[in-house]
Amino acid sequence: MDEPYCVGYRVAGQDIGLDPHGHSKGMTGPLAHRHVDDIEADVKKLLEAGAETVQAIQDVGGGRLTASLKDADGNVIGLIQPA
Repeated sequence: MDEPYCVGYRVAGQDIGLDPHGHSKGMTGPLAHRHVDDIEADVKKLLEAGAETVQAIQDVGGGRLTASLKDADGNVIGLIQPA
């Protein structure tokens, strides 16, 4: 897809987002995002547990917030807080 921002779809209650700049951010495949109620608190907990920020919290449209972090084993963890 050739879009300036992430394009989202909702299929059977599941949100699917396509990031046209994913490769430039080091993404080599799909990244599942866990739905959270308080993204700031959860990011803080993960950082305190030794995770590293991959993508800081950002509004991806309409107040929906996302972030991604890498745990000590190199696994990328995606978080999403609905608007």
